[in-house]
Amino acid sequence: MDHHAGHAQKGLRGRALVVVVSIIAALGGLLFGYDTGIIGVALLGLARDFALSDTLKQIVTGAIILGALVGCLGTGPISDRIGRRWSIALVGLVFTIGSILSAAAPSVGVLILARFILGLSAGSATQIIPVYIAEVTPPAHRGKLVVMFQFMVVFGILVAYLTGYALGHQWRWMFALGIIPSVVLMIGMLLLPESPRWLLGKNRESEALGILERVRGDKKGAQQELDEIKEISAQPEGTWKDLFSSWVRPALIAGFGIAMFSQITGNNALIYYAPTILSDAGFGDSASVLAAVGGAVLINLATVLGIFLVDRIGRKRFLLWMVPGSAVALFVMGALFIGGSPESAAAQWTLVGCLAIYMALNSSFGVCLWLINAEVYPLFVRGKGASVGAFSHWIFNLLMTLTTLSLISALGTSGTFWLYGLITLLALVFIVRYVPETMGRSLEEIETDLRNGTFFPAKRKKASKG
Repeated sequence: MDHHAGHAQKGLRGRALVVVVSIIAALGGLLFGYDTGIIGVALLGLARDFALSDTLKQIVTGAIILGALVGCLGTGPISDRIGRRWSIALVGLVFTIGSILSAAAPSVGVLILARFILGLSAGSATQIIPVYIAEVTPPAHRGKLVVMFQFMVVFGILVAYLTGYALGHQWRWMFALGIIPSVVLMIGMLLLPESPRWLLGKNRESEALGILERVRGDKKGAQQELDEIKEISAQPEGTWKDLFSSWVRPALIAGFGIAMFSQITGNNALIYYAPTILSDAGFGDSASVLAAVGGAVLINLATVLGIFLVDRIGRKRFLLWMVPGSAVALFVMGALFIGGSPESAAAQWTLVGCLAIYMALNSSFGVCLWLINAEVYPLFVRGKGASVGAFSHWIFNLLMTLTTLSLISALGTSGTFWLYGLITLLALVFIVRYVPETMGRSLEEIETDLRNGTFFPAKRKKASKG
């Protein structure tokens, strides 16, 4: 079915092709960001049209995440069967259907179903797109190009907030606009090459070599890389049992853990509910959305910074530079809410500032999360490993989405922020102990470390001393 994929787009080679691959594939990230961000703004209008309680608000917001959970687990096996390209094109199709349904929803029930369908494609996108980009791009640029996916996610959130601000309470239009990038993604993927690693697994060696030559722009390097991949992909496709075997477990701990902490430190919960929290703190609706826009702009800047830094200073060091400040911001926000909402203008603006700083610094998890999950697993279980990372991200995202507003009413806003602050300190300990540095190393070298039991930072130091 796909025989000509390798020959499409003869004009593009080398770096130009790598950039186009990354931009089109990362459009899936833009869609996911737009659809998760737009709900925060749409809730203000939806709550009026459908008279939503706190519980219904949490369900409408959570439906997309429940869909994402199902989507990210189903995609691994599908993409191993039909290929990365067709899987991503399918993601675009499902997004289009979900957007049309959301915009036309006559009732809350239909809206919840439509958000669930959108979630299916969002979850699939987070599993398959970083793997596709990591498998097609050269090691030296892999970090920044996989992070490009995360940049498109946060850029999508910013676009959603700005669109929401411009459209006021017209939530149907907000949902309908998601159709444009989903159609571009669908058509764009049909023009891109298949993953050479996937082609090799299907014994289509000459096509794989052709694509590697186009992407690398260098015949000798392409042949060498093909031989490396062949050596490793000679192993049969791994099972779920293989993924949980003792030598792969360190990768599982790093991938699952970083995805979990990216959520339970409160990041997405605050993105979804920032306009709601701010309007409760005494800001008007449009001021709340504008303040949230400020936070989203900072997240974008922090992500751009991440794109440059992850391949220069490393994934791990980048996290260790950024995460401590987000804990401080949480503790300050908790202090501002002691005894109710901040009354004075100074306290209110300090809250906005801290919220923005927190969002920007905590977004370092987002920068590294998909990247680490696309890098740490051995090739024969990489699709399944990335699924587990995406599953961890979505299950904890769902947990946070369904509990944030309830937590605030149980612990108070102060208690909730302090709880997130304590969890952020735990995350720091985890990063130091269990996250390896993968910068500048080939996927094959990382796999060798796993096999030798020198994957965790502490183990590697001992091994180099001994």
